[in-house]
Amino acid sequence: MLAFSTCWNNSRHTDGEEMIDEILELGFDTLELSHGMTVAKLPGIKRAFAANKFKCIGVHNYFPSPTEVMIDAPDAFEFSSDNKNERDKAFRETLKTLEMAHEFGAYYVVLHMGSVATMPHKKWTGALTKKLAAGEQLTGEYADDKIECVKRREKHGPKYFDRAIDTLERLIEPAKKAGVKLAIESRSRYEDVPDEVEMIQLQDYFKDCPQIGYWHDFGHVGLKHNLGLLDHDQWLGKWLPILYEPIYMTSDGQNATTVSLSPENFLTMISSSISNPKCLSPGSFLPAARLSISYQQRNFGGKNIAKRRSFHSFWRLKQGALIFRSDPKFLPKQKI
Repeated sequence: MLAFSTCWNNSRHTDGEEMIDEILELGFDTLELSHGMTVAKLPGIKRAFAANKFKCIGVHNYFPSPTEVMIDAPDAFEFSSDNKNERDKAFRETLKTLEMAHEFGAYYVVLHMGSVATMPHKKWTGALTKKLAAGEQLTGEYADDKIECVKRREKHGPKYFDRAIDTLERLIEPAKKAGVKLAIESRSRYEDVPDEVEMIQLQDYFKDCPQIGYWHDFGHVGLKHNLGLLDHDQWLGKWLPILYEPIYMTSDGQNATTVSLSPENFLTMISSSISNPKCLSPGSFLPAARLSISYQQRNFGGKNIAKRRSFHSFWRLKQGALIFRSDPKFLPKQKI
C-alpha cells in the first residue's frame, strides 16, 4: 500500500476537496491527514471522503488545528507543560483529533508529547545545530556544550516525561474507542519529550498496551546523529526486531540535518519485514514532488522503490505500506 500526506500541499489550498483532488491526480488513493489543517478545509475533505475519493490511513495531531492557532503548530499545546490548563487543553484537542480519526476510519494518530520547558531550544539543540552547520562539531567548545546539554536534559527531563505519560494514559481508552493506535513520534530537539532513553522507557511501560506505538522520524533522528547524540543505524536497528508496527520517516535537502541513514541501508533493514510492497510509477508524480528513483531493491523483486527529496515518511503496516509525506520547504511555490 502506498499513501500520501496532506502536509505536501495543505498550505497551498483553501478548499479541502481541491487539496485532496491534487493528491489524487498523482495516483494515490490513500492519504494521511496531517496537522496544520484549518477547520475551513474540513467540509471539502469530508465531501471527498463521502464520495469515496480516498481512504484515510492516519491522522497527525492536532487535526484540525485548534481555532485559536493561526499557524501550523503541532506543538501549540504540550502534554508536558508546566501549566495544567495547557495540559488539559492538549488533552481535549487530542480527543477532537481522535474523533476525526474515527470519522475518517484512520488506523493511527501521530502524537508530539511536549518538551522540557527549562531548556529553550535556541540555547541548546538550536545552538548545537548552528555550530554543526558551521563545521564546528569537532571543537572543544562544541563538546563542552553538548555535554552540558545532556547533563541538563537528564536533570530536568523526568518531571516533564512523567507529565506526558500521565496524559498519554488518559488517552488510551479514547483511542480504543476510536479504533486507532497512538504513534509516539521521535523528535529532533534534544529537549523534546521523549528523548531516546525516555522512548525506551515509554514503550516498555506500555508494552502490554496495543494502542501505543513508535513513530520513527528519519530527519529528526538523523539530526541527533549528526549532532553526535546517538547512532542512527544502531537506534533504528534496535527497534526493528521488537516493534509490532513501526513507522519510518526520512527527509533530505538540508546541510546540518541531512539524513544519516542511506536509502540502501534503510531498505535493506526493512526488506524482510514488508510484504507485497506495491510500487508507483515515478513519472506520475515527478513534476509535483521532484521524485527520483535512487535505489532498486532486489528483495522486492526488482520493483522500483521511490525515494525523493521532499517526501519524508514511511509507515509499515502488517500488510505492508509506505506513506509519503513532505517538508513544505521543498515544495513548488505555485500550485502545479
